[in-house]
Amino acid sequence: MHTGKTIQEISLGEKATFAKTITEVDIWAFAAISGDFNPVHVDEEYAKETFFKKRVAHGPVAMSLLAPVLGMMLPGPGTVALDCYTRFAAPVYPRDTIRVTAEVSELDIERNICTLRCEWRNQESRLVMEGWVKVMPPRKKRQTGD
Repeated sequence: MHTGKTIQEISLGEKATFAKTITEVDIWAFAAISGDFNPVHVDEEYAKETFFKKRVAHGPVAMSLLAPVLGMMLPGPGTVALDCYTRFAAPVYPRDTIRVTAEVSELDIERNICTLRCEWRNQESRLVMEGWVKVMPPRKKRQTGD
């Protein structure tokens, strides 16, 4: 099992990206996990009468696409999330493909904290979310067989 990058191996401006198409399964699974069956997410007829005119995905569904970036790419395995902020800029609809990009904006080597600026964009490059996250990268690499 390998670990992600240590803070000494991370560079300001470094980026990682992950993209996924939001499916019906994603929306219904999140509703089941969270208990949020708000009809704007799960009832097309209800959603037609809302501001959005059709169903929208739960905000945390798109937000969660940051998890594979942090936990698998940058910094990677062994990373611990400490704090985050997100602003919802536009709705995410079923079948939208969302691409999240995280860019290292700050490194606090003494405290082992990395801040990443994050953007979520849909298939039309429209900003749907933005924010930042503070994480604690792994402190040292594990050797295979440890």
